[in-house]
Amino acid sequence: MNSIHHLSIPVIAALDGSALGGGLEMALACDLRVASTNCKMGLVETKLAIIPGAGGTQRLPRLINPAIAKELIFTARIFNGREAKEMGIVNHAVDQNATNDAAYLKSLDIAREIIPNGPVGVKMAKAAINRGLEVDLATGLSFEEACYAQVIPTKDRLEGLAAFREKRSPKYIG
Repeated sequence: MNSIHHLSIPVIAALDGSALGGGLEMALACDLRVASTNCKMGLVETKLAIIPGAGGTQRLPRLINPAIAKELIFTARIFNGREAKEMGIVNHAVDQNATNDAAYLKSLDIAREIIPNGPVGVKMAKAAINRGLEVDLATGLSFEEACYAQVIPTKDRLEGLAAFREKRSPKYIG
């Protein structure tokens, strides 16, 4: 799960079926989550007298209200994609289609929105966000400053500024 979380590129989970226990923990390790409205998910480990031990007890309370995360974990409640969206667990809940890949298709749409952006900027934004969430604000701002300093000398930054000035699409090289 940590390998997923620490990938330098954005990771999008597409939940078109069930994500129970470890499946939801894997999705929580991703940057973004898209679920079909009929997807069934939950951290159900307490029904087995264990805990969500692959990051669920840490990632879910950081993502949503800790009291709601506790309730979901303590009760081992199963919920659908629409409920997950209402709680803030998923970014999008989409109605399932006939081929059962609606969440996957929406995930591709999001990826297509990310791809044209400067790859170094996206990578540094992810690093700043992830590291900043683990520390106090002042330290997080220091991480942000360090990440920003890494994009300043890049050719992509210069290309982005030139493209903006020239009113054209940038051509980033990464």
